Amino acid sequence: MNASVVSALAALVGAAIGGLTSVLATWLTQRTQVRAEWLAHDLTWRQELYKAFIEEATNCYVHALQHNEPDLASLGNVYAMISRMRVQSSREVADEADLIGRKIVDTYLAPDKTFVEIREMLGDGSIDILGKFGDVCRSEFASLRAQQF
Repeated sequence: MNASVVSALAALVGAAIGGLTSVLATWLTQRTQVRAEWLAHDLTWRQELYKAFIEEATNCYVHALQHNEPDLASLGNVYAMISRMRVQSSREVADEADLIGRKIVDTYLAPDKTFVEIREMLGDGSIDILGKFGDVCRSEFASLRAQQF
C-alpha cells in the first residue's frame, strides 16, 4: 500500500470515529436533559395533585365530622383525585389515599362530633387522617429525586 493511501484512510477513520463520538455524546446529553425535564414535570404535577387532595380531603373530613349528610360534590372530587393517583402515583400513595376516602365516608356514618369531642380528638391525634399520607408522599418524592441524579 502506498503511504498516502494509508494516511488518507487513517484520517477518514479518525474523522468517522470523532463524528460518531460527537453524535453519541449529543444524543446522551439530550436524552438526559429530556429525562430530567420529564421527572421535574412529573414531580410538580404530583405535588399539585397531592396539595389539592389534602385540601379537599380536609374540607370533606371537617364536613363529615359536623354532618351526617355527605357533601357529594366534595366527596366526588376526593375520589376523582384518588383515581388520578392510581394512574400516576406509586401503589403506596394510591392505597393510602383510598384509606383516607374510606375514613371520610365512615365519618359521615358516625354521629356528629361536638367541639369538645373534636378537641379530644386533637389531643389524642385521632383527628389526623392525613399524617401517614404525607409520610408516604414524602418517601415517593425522595425516590423520584434520586432518579433525577
